[in-house]
Amino acid sequence: MELVSTPFAGLQTRFGASGRVYRAPGRVNLIGEHTDYNDGYVLPAAINLACGVAIAARNDRILHIQSANMPGDVHVHLDRLPAVRTGHWSDYVIGIASALEQAGFKLPGASLYIQSEVPLGSGLSSSAALETSVAYALLDAAGYPIDLRKLALLCQRVENEYVGARCGIMDPFIACHGKGGHALLLDCRSLDFRLLRVPPQARLVICNTMVKHELASSQYNLRRAECEEAVRLLATKLPCVRSLRDVSKRDLEGQRSLLTATLYKRACHVVEENDRVLGAESALKAGNLTGFGELMAQSHLSLKDNYEVSCRELDLLVEIANRTRGVYGARMTGGGFGGCTVNLVRAETAADFAHQVGEAYYGATGRHPDVYICEIAEGVGPVS
Repeated sequence: MELVSTPFAGLQTRFGASGRVYRAPGRVNLIGEHTDYNDGYVLPAAINLACGVAIAARNDRILHIQSANMPGDVHVHLDRLPAVRTGHWSDYVIGIASALEQAGFKLPGASLYIQSEVPLGSGLSSSAALETSVAYALLDAAGYPIDLRKLALLCQRVENEYVGARCGIMDPFIACHGKGGHALLLDCRSLDFRLLRVPPQARLVICNTMVKHELASSQYNLRRAECEEAVRLLATKLPCVRSLRDVSKRDLEGQRSLLTATLYKRACHVVEENDRVLGAESALKAGNLTGFGELMAQSHLSLKDNYEVSCRELDLLVEIANRTRGVYGARMTGGGFGGCTVNLVRAETAADFAHQVGEAYYGATGRHPDVYICEIAEGVGPVS
């Protein structure tokens, strides 16, 4: 069990007085899974597991990229940035620099040193934390004003077009707009959002299965394609439908014959999950944490049975959590097929909950899970 902190003390001395340090948070999604790329609603929170970037100006047009977490220094010239990804971890940084240059930002050369606390492959959005921290650092160090909405959209575009992951807007958006002590309800079509205070009697406990199954990325893209096919078929009878966001449960049941059994299940999850997010907003506003937890349970069951993105390890962690004292609700979070669960827990029982869940999971699997008792953090910005 770990109580997370974000000091980045080493980064602040990396380049001496000439350097600056920035950070962007990972995130946990409380409810609203696989709805963001369907123009739906999501309810994430930024967490104090973060990615930090130290940056120092150079007198040339070279980016020198290093990481405390990954091997290999990279030197690239800003006038000759690779047009396609290479499969190296630095693709995320190079993609951001390339997108900024194409958007009209003339960047100076810089040395970048990156250190991330967000575990890779955990479903806590390590890539968005990296991209937003790097983008903010490059822009701020060059003296440009920063529009957080445009920054989030740019980071999403890098994921989609350069890295090749067909993710939605949620991850970079919460990395940019997170607020301490609050979850953020985001309309992924309009990008309107509302901040919702999380009652102090509740804590977020994140449990990492310590597995990431091979099919995770391919199945993520497949689920998105299945949703798009469901929209195409439904739109033949419902011309106002542009995404599953536009489909009500009544619409779906009325046009069920248009869809295969698999496409119906995918659409059913998205349509009902959007309703669950709005219900979760009402529960939070009313301080009804038990009701919020019930919606989390429904979400996990739908992700398991309708969207089919859970796995044995995720289901096991949820089952253990649900029989452990102090839990309001538990569900998988992130793309699925491994990664993490998110648990809403009574604050006074959080430490005991983390210990008991960790011990039970180890007893059943032989794996020690990483368990984080998290604070809800601020979005991207400089480290003071």
